[in-house]
Amino acid sequence: MVGQDSSQVLHSPTSRALLGQDNNSSFLVDIPVSHNGWMKQIVLRAKALVESQEATARQNLLEELYEIATASLDSFLQSNVTGPPLAWDPADVLFPKEICGSDQKLRNIRRDLIRSLSVDGGAIYKLIPNVELFCLAKCLLNSTTLGGPESRARYRWDRVTVNFWHQKLLSEHASSLQESIYRDLDILEHDLNQQDPNEKARRLIQRATIHTQHGLDQKAREDLAQATTETGFDFKLTGRLGKRTKYQEKDLSQLVVLAKSADSAENGTAADSGVQPTSSASHSDLSSNGATLKPQHLDLNDDTLLESIAFSKPPSQPSLSSEADISPALAALDPSNQPALQPLDSIILLAYASSITNTSPSDGLTREETLPYALRVLQDGDSNWQIYTQGLLVRSRIEGYMSRTIERSVLQLQALVDQVIVETTPATSGDQSQKETKDAAPSTFFPKPKPSESASASERLRYLPQLASSTRWELEAELASRWVSLGGLRTALEIYERLQMWAEVALCWAANDREDKARRIIRRQLYTSNSSPGANPAIDDEDDDTKPEDLNIEHHDLPADAARLFCILGDLENSPSAYQRAWEVSSQRYARAQRSLGKYHFTHGDLRSADTAYAKALKVNAMNHSTWFSLGCVRLQLENWPGAVEAFARAIQIEEQDAESWSNMAAALIQLTPDISTNGADPGEKGRDDDEDVTAVNMPKRDSQKHIREAFIALKRAAALKRDSYRIWQNLLNVAVKLSPPPYADIIIAQTRLIELRGKSEGEKSVDVEVVEALVAHLVATCPPAPAKEDEKVEENTRRPGFERMLIELVQNKITPLITSSRRLWLLTAKLSLHLQKPLATLQAYEKAWRVTLNQPGWESGTKESEGLWRDVVDATENLVDAYESLGERTREGGMGEGELVAKDWKFKARSAVRGVLGRAKEEWDGDEGVERLRDRLGELRTE
Repeated sequence: MVGQDSSQVLHSPTSRALLGQDNNSSFLVDIPVSHNGWMKQIVLRAKALVESQEATARQNLLEELYEIATASLDSFLQSNVTGPPLAWDPADVLFPKEICGSDQKLRNIRRDLIRSLSVDGGAIYKLIPNVELFCLAKCLLNSTTLGGPESRARYRWDRVTVNFWHQKLLSEHASSLQESIYRDLDILEHDLNQQDPNEKARRLIQRATIHTQHGLDQKAREDLAQATTETGFDFKLTGRLGKRTKYQEKDLSQLVVLAKSADSAENGTAADSGVQPTSSASHSDLSSNGATLKPQHLDLNDDTLLESIAFSKPPSQPSLSSEADISPALAALDPSNQPALQPLDSIILLAYASSITNTSPSDGLTREETLPYALRVLQDGDSNWQIYTQGLLVRSRIEGYMSRTIERSVLQLQALVDQVIVETTPATSGDQSQKETKDAAPSTFFPKPKPSESASASERLRYLPQLASSTRWELEAELASRWVSLGGLRTALEIYERLQMWAEVALCWAANDREDKARRIIRRQLYTSNSSPGANPAIDDEDDDTKPEDLNIEHHDLPADAARLFCILGDLENSPSAYQRAWEVSSQRYARAQRSLGKYHFTHGDLRSADTAYAKALKVNAMNHSTWFSLGCVRLQLENWPGAVEAFARAIQIEEQDAESWSNMAAALIQLTPDISTNGADPGEKGRDDDEDVTAVNMPKRDSQKHIREAFIALKRAAALKRDSYRIWQNLLNVAVKLSPPPYADIIIAQTRLIELRGKSEGEKSVDVEVVEALVAHLVATCPPAPAKEDEKVEENTRRPGFERMLIELVQNKITPLITSSRRLWLLTAKLSLHLQKPLATLQAYEKAWRVTLNQPGWESGTKESEGLWRDVVDATENLVDAYESLGERTREGGMGEGELVAKDWKFKARSAVRGVLGRAKEEWDGDEGVERLRDRLGELRTE
């Protein structure tokens, strides 16, 4: 209900009675007018109206009140989000004449309304035009007056909508609003399943948008997948050959979204709610010359990149996806000329793009995967006006990170800002909010479109619950942020100052090493000085030389966003008192204040105070993932293991794919004391006369493995989420070896991954020698040796059992190439080769173990410090001689020289090895036990 219909509803007799403008109404109670209680007056009048009616007429009155609420919300969104401008002044309709006739009274009541919308310390933008429209809808849809029809789904959905927009208007998410929204969504779950496919898809997309706004991306994608099924929408992100640049000669694979909507007869899009499919635009969507209306699209105009990808002709190239991944209908599509999409299907693509970007907004690969979704929506020239605007905005955000598209990105965003400003600003209006923000209306590059060149209000608002588009000031702030990222500080400051977003102005200066100016700007909003008690806090004078410290007298009337300003001041001045003041002015509801205090105490080593601060923040907002994570880290350092487990578990409940939370929870679990469990009867059971009858099976038993198993499971999940973190894999390996029986496959996988991550930089040090030795020992003890007969040899590792095959591949393919100076690693390699009946490889491993031992510097010095090295040399030499004796006369296992002796001259090699060691140790170690042992072995070799 928009445009003229909204005006008519808000001018109806019921509306006038509700708003206190019908003094002759017989059922209106007399309630005094008060600036501070305008919303309360609305609720009381609504209650009085309902109670004055008989039961038969009450339902009709409730229906009228509901229409007033929805008309008010639609009008607010039209005037602040979509346009076109309202043809009537909301103040004249909603406020009594004594208020409309006084600019001061009107200014005061709007200021009070804006303050009344603050939640949990978060405030809304202070210059919102026509805020009374939103307040009217908010108080009606959230009051118990509409409790009669509240059980009907549309009332509850509209309450979800108005509360969600309230959440969007706030500077930070409010946990109390989030709880209210999701409480209603839980109740609506049953009703959702009763809807027809088209309406169900609309509600699913709306719920997905709410999930995305609150950072619940996984839930959002689940709802989008279900909505796709309901609409019969078929799409796939795939690859097609094509050219991206003007000078490209060879076709290369290009990402593209192939998408096709179901027929309108199948999904009911054309039949439900009067919504027309985009393939046949409604009359209101067409300009006077028959062309479909859409916002201004800027061309790229690059000297290298094409305006769009030039794909190869479909007959000359198939899809790069297999038939199992893509349907035949999509495989047959020409990516350059795809059919028009239904509006809901276009929104699904944009919602997917927003969900992906929300997860990893700064990742280059993510942006490359996201862009095709927006391009597919923009490919439809006849898309809904607001959907097309959202597509341009999504594309602008993605292209802002690419060097060749960043110029178009900024200009397109500027064009969208101009469009929204022009479309939401009345040409001539007595609206006091427009007068107050006259300076906030910038000049635009584009002229205001004629009515025949612009879409109707109904067309723009039709899919707004599913799109949740940005407000005009949010778009301007985003444009300013884009200029900051490009180094356009002056342009960004002009935008922020015009919008009177003083927090952003201060942060902008602070980011450019002007913290003194940032502090003065923030302090001017909160404090005054003796020298200039009447200074206007909304004016930042370039020539102002007031020191920030001189602004120390707190304003009696603090701004609505005072809690946020105090926190920013605390960040700039590293002042815990500022955080504490933010907590106080918000009536202990601003969670960020305690989060900042917790961070301050943690940085300064006061862990107890940090624990307390984070706990207070979580009492206000228990859905903040980062706060739970920080609390868990504090409790780890306090060695509060149960508390740390609880904190990280809550963090995982909110963000299941946080690998660090999984890993830290495992670190806490491993420190917990074992649980006590009982088997059989209660050990405290009474009534037994003979104590000897109580057997050991009924006594308390301590499960020492429970928390280790839980830590192991947590680390496996962490490793799966963050495969490139060697610390997580090392922790997984350390925990796995503590289990009984050990999970051998997981141990091998962890060791293999550690070698892959650190092998190039650390070489053999990336191998846990003790673990691998234990694995090889277990293999030798439990697995039968390889067949000795030639016809029974197993030549391929793939024919061996899983554990045996994995360990052989680990040692032979991963560990052996890394060995440079570790005797123990060569010895375990020799042990494994001997088990595999490979005498040549075994002997070679013993030789290499002897050489690396002999190459250790200092063993022949004869000093007490080198005695250990000398013992290693003696042992290695004896092991080598033993290997020559046992393996020298065996036949080779394969390859060149198969069937020949492993070492025909093994005696000569053995004697040479012993002589070499004795020759180098003769002077310094003469008379030592080791020398005597080697001489004895040399004598044995001579007599053989």
